[in-house]
Amino acid sequence: MSNLNSAIDLDFKKFFRWWKHELSFLIPDRIKQLISDQHGTIIVRPEGQQFSLSYWFDGREEPLAKFDRDESGIAKYRELLVSDPRLEKADLIFRLTGKNALQKELSLPAAAKENLYQVITYELSRYSPFSAEQAYYAVKVLDTVNEPGQIRVILIITARDVLDAFYTDLKAFDMTPKLVDYEGVPTDLDQNHGDYNLLPEWLQVKTDKTAQIIHASLLGGLFTLLIGALALPVWFESRSVNALQEKISSIEKEAKNIKALQAEVDALVDETQQLINKKTEKPDLVIVLDTLSKLIKDDTWLAYAQYASGQLQIQGESPAASSLISVLEDSDYFANAKFVSPVTRDNVTKLERFQITVDITKAGDKNGTSQQ
Repeated sequence: MSNLNSAIDLDFKKFFRWWKHELSFLIPDRIKQLISDQHGTIIVRPEGQQFSLSYWFDGREEPLAKFDRDESGIAKYRELLVSDPRLEKADLIFRLTGKNALQKELSLPAAAKENLYQVITYELSRYSPFSAEQAYYAVKVLDTVNEPGQIRVILIITARDVLDAFYTDLKAFDMTPKLVDYEGVPTDLDQNHGDYNLLPEWLQVKTDKTAQIIHASLLGGLFTLLIGALALPVWFESRSVNALQEKISSIEKEAKNIKALQAEVDALVDETQQLINKKTEKPDLVIVLDTLSKLIKDDTWLAYAQYASGQLQIQGESPAASSLISVLEDSDYFANAKFVSPVTRDNVTKLERFQITVDITKAGDKNGTSQQ
């Protein structure tokens, strides 16, 4: 799981190396061969009293030969250089084996990253069987998930007298190593750079920057042309898009005017509809019941009332049921009052049983129930 509390470490050199590697596939192979300064690498490994050589190029490693570390081996190595033209411009790295070096993974405070080499130098005798004066060592930061405030590093170390002896033999072969690494933590040759170097700075090769400058200039020119080739169609497309955008803007302006007129029309329609609704709206049920209670005399009893779909239906008993029709019709809230069943007389109460329906008219007339 990713640690969201860890600090973000931006390695710009690593990013640009990755960016260059990822964009290289855009360059045709023939042009790449003309401007590329890439060449193979000779990997030298110690095996007892011999040097074992292999040739690495483009992700493939090819065994070459083994040479004794004496005069006869030196002579055979020179013959190999003459017979194999690939080796003339090849880099050379010396790779220590598990018999000549060791590695140890450490967890350190993140603050130590700023002065990592100095921190390891100070604590070397605690991390290894050597003191700083007895060994050559390097530190590589591991790209792993760490605890908050911690970094993981790997310490690669070899005895100073061991590497000095190997270096003396390498010079006798006229070999000048570009770097020294360890087989347990090999250099990523595909990326054309080393993450660490066990070879001390005073023994490292001082490279000529002229070829690198020329190569960088050629690459820069090529990428400029490439970017131009990619950008020109985009620029022309952008001009076409801008022209279309201008036409769209004028159309949008007209559309906004039409929408504004439509909004005004809709507002007028809404106002008209509100006036119509105001004139045709029905009174609330509370008003209807209040009006009904004021119209009907105290000698009339209601047993049932239903108000639905603008129509009121009532049932009850009254001394003179027929008079209720005229009473309801005289109100501004009621119209079309009629019996929906025959009027009958209750033999006990001597009152007339009735069932009347009446339509509810519009509310708010000035001659409403307040005048009843």
